[in-house]
Amino acid sequence: MTATLSPAATPAATPSRTRRPARARRVREGLTGWGFVGPATLIVLGLSIFPAVWAFLLSLQDWNGFSTPEPVGLDNYRAMASDPDLAAAAGHTLLYTALFVPASVLLGLGLAVLLNRRIILVGVYRTLIFLPFVVSAAATGILTTYLFNPQFGLVNNALRVLGLPQQGWLEDPHQAMVVIAIMSLWGQAAFTTVIYLAALQDIPAELTEAARVDGANRWQSFWHVTFPQLAPVTVFVAIWQTIQAIQLFDLVYTTTRGGPLGSTETIVYYLWSSAFKDLEFGYASAVAYGLFAVTLAITIGVTVYSRRSKVGGL
Repeated sequence: MTATLSPAATPAATPSRTRRPARARRVREGLTGWGFVGPATLIVLGLSIFPAVWAFLLSLQDWNGFSTPEPVGLDNYRAMASDPDLAAAAGHTLLYTALFVPASVLLGLGLAVLLNRRIILVGVYRTLIFLPFVVSAAATGILTTYLFNPQFGLVNNALRVLGLPQQGWLEDPHQAMVVIAIMSLWGQAAFTTVIYLAALQDIPAELTEAARVDGANRWQSFWHVTFPQLAPVTVFVAIWQTIQAIQLFDLVYTTTRGGPLGSTETIVYYLWSSAFKDLEFGYASAVAYGLFAVTLAITIGVTVYSRRSKVGGL
């Protein structure tokens, strides 16, 4: 007598057999993907993690780049607390940050609002505003020197034609940092403009139209409807531009080299000078980690404050 198996009694081998090829295919696809991104990932990690670890080890040593490093523990970090030159560089950096960050945010927001309209050649205007952002720091430094040189600068020539008193600009300790902030604003305001412009285009037009129907004028609809929608973007831009301001180096290096009388020596420029001029690599590494700690604290503080204040979706 031949026994017949019902459908419920058939072996469950078919589903497992179909899952195995699918699992193997996913593994092959994953290995193929890592084969493409693996070399680049190793390069990025090697250029970030390894220097960071090495710099931390150097911050615990006294090394001039040639002799045998001598472990000094936390002496480099203790020396930072009583270094008047580092304190002066920190003050210059704070001054530049106070000049640059608010102006960058406000100017970027204003330009974004102007460019978020249907006007003739708006694409050309957007390109011209973004163009300074892609200009190299060396070119910006040369342009700064050409414009604000006290002897043959274009700005002083314009003042002379207008009968106004000429200024020292890059050679005046009270004006040099202002000039650098202005030229940084010329190059970096494009970034905030692009970010704000993208955010403005994501805001539904129905919100503004509803406010206008309710009797709000253009300023009221912007301040009470549009600007609250931009709060997360404002927090991001402020954090980003603050980090950029704290790390200012290239424009100082290509224009004043920290002068006149050290009035434009920022923390990063002081770090570079300590390492590659004074050959104090251990102390410079400690300054770098101190700067990293300050930057991280500012970022975390602003983010936590924004979340507790319920700023947008942060």
